Amino acid sequence: MSTADLEARLAEWARPGGPFDPAVLTAHDEAESFPAEACAALDAWGLPAFYVPVHHGGRQDRLDEFLGLLRRVAARDLTVAVAHGKTFLGGVCAWVAGEDAPSGLLARQVLAGEPVAWGLTEPDGGSDLLAGSLTATRNGSGWQLSGRKWPVNNATRGRLMCVLARTDPQGGPRGFTVFLIDKRATAAGTVRPLPKMPTHGIRGADISGVEFHQARVPAHALVGTVGGGLELVLKSLQLTRIVCVSLSLGAGDHALGLLRRFLGERRLYGRDLATLPHVRGTAGRAVARQFLAEAVAHTAARAAHEVPDEMSVVSAVAKAFVPSLVQGQLQLVGDLLGARGFLTGVEGYGGFAKLERDHQVVPLFDGSTWVNRAGLAAVLPLLRPGRRASASVSASPVHWLREEHRPAPLDPRRLRLSAPRDSVLDALPTLVAELTERDGTSSTAAETAALARALLSAYRQLGADLEGVRPTGGTPSTAAMRLAERYEWCFAGAAALALHHARPRLQDGLWGQDGLWLRGCLALVLEALGSRPTTAIQIYDRLGGLLGSSPQVPVSVLDDAVPDEPARDGSMEVPAA
Repeated sequence: MSTADLEARLAEWARPGGPFDPAVLTAHDEAESFPAEACAALDAWGLPAFYVPVHHGGRQDRLDEFLGLLRRVAARDLTVAVAHGKTFLGGVCAWVAGEDAPSGLLARQVLAGEPVAWGLTEPDGGSDLLAGSLTATRNGSGWQLSGRKWPVNNATRGRLMCVLARTDPQGGPRGFTVFLIDKRATAAGTVRPLPKMPTHGIRGADISGVEFHQARVPAHALVGTVGGGLELVLKSLQLTRIVCVSLSLGAGDHALGLLRRFLGERRLYGRDLATLPHVRGTAGRAVARQFLAEAVAHTAARAAHEVPDEMSVVSAVAKAFVPSLVQGQLQLVGDLLGARGFLTGVEGYGGFAKLERDHQVVPLFDGSTWVNRAGLAAVLPLLRPGRRASASVSASPVHWLREEHRPAPLDPRRLRLSAPRDSVLDALPTLVAELTERDGTSSTAAETAALARALLSAYRQLGADLEGVRPTGGTPSTAAMRLAERYEWCFAGAAALALHHARPRLQDGLWGQDGLWLRGCLALVLEALGSRPTTAIQIYDRLGGLLGSSPQVPVSVLDDAVPDEPARDGSMEVPAA
């Protein structure tokens, strides 16, 4: 049951009349109906087993491989990936809590295909978990819950739901507790579903809510410890935020597949579209964004195994950065598709409008971009260069990003609310020095080294700008948020450099020749940091040219790339203008 096997089945299911037939999924979207056939196919294939850790009887062993699976589903349809993948998010609190949770019961249910929801947000609370008003009070040996959770993915379909409830009337950091609720085991009338909410994207998903009215639950529904709910949720988010970025990678795969086909079919002013410099440059930027998103996502997934004590920072960076990066990529692709980007009746391209709508919700999952960036901004002074404890050799991202490296078992007990360091950015000076020393022989190698040195200079300038800044509570200033965004871009550049160092094969092939993919990533980073390289235009032009001229080569530097396949939406072809 590998990613290649899943992709083969997805291709089979995407045939006319199959559960992943684009026409079938489009019909669900238009009717705002749940894609039950597609989710059932994933159940039958065995995807739920990858939501359960190995030591609980499942197949989830490596987070990077799990991301590859969900990415492939997302590349076919984001709504299905969101609806089905939510079960991992719903159950993660139990896995993180370990022995202090009904993990065995939950594992059996998930392996049997039961969807699980995660009830965190409430109508008036937004992302402020401390504002939660759903209460859990003692009732004999068990508990009694009253209040609402909304909006929640799978709230109606999910028989099981992990709920964050207020167990201390005063609230506060130790005033909340997590419970695993089996709705069918509660008394009639005490648990009521709230109506499905119409949404702009992922229209077919079950975005609804649930209301508890003195609902009694047994003592074994407790997940973790009484009063430990907020800490448990925050640690769980460090894992779910990493999983969420696989949705963006899949969206990027889908969009670049459409763009590649478009470049191969269209002519303008009597020329193939791909020969126009502006088109190649725009396409090249979209390709570079995908490579940079991959580098950050893959590094973050490996980091969860190797440096879990740093995940409060790594997960916030990945979740704030990758969905935003891919959303910008979709805008570039949409600009090139033109009318085909929003016409739903165009053969092969009508799905782009749905894709773009669906992806807009990904930046909101598990803490919005603003929430994750604000969390990062609050601790930036503790992360600036020179203040962190030195990392061990084994903590170097180059060490644990090697293809042959077997990641350490994922150990949620090592997750921390505050990171002692950032091993990825700590490695940046060494990465740049080694690149300059090793690859300074050719003109392109010298150019790559120059780009890396410029990144290091920008990072040091960020450190200088952080001098005098102190950790703060409450809402961060605009200046602090901008510093956090600069930190994300520096992290992304360091992740790309580490991946390049760790995997020699990435220095060959279509995208690796002359360090092309890395130079594209560094050019993007430097532009965002306010220093556009003089060679950026040539880099993007070449990336865009290769996108159009090599249709069989996946746009990826990882092994879980999704091969291009002609898209269908069951509609009529619109003649070329």
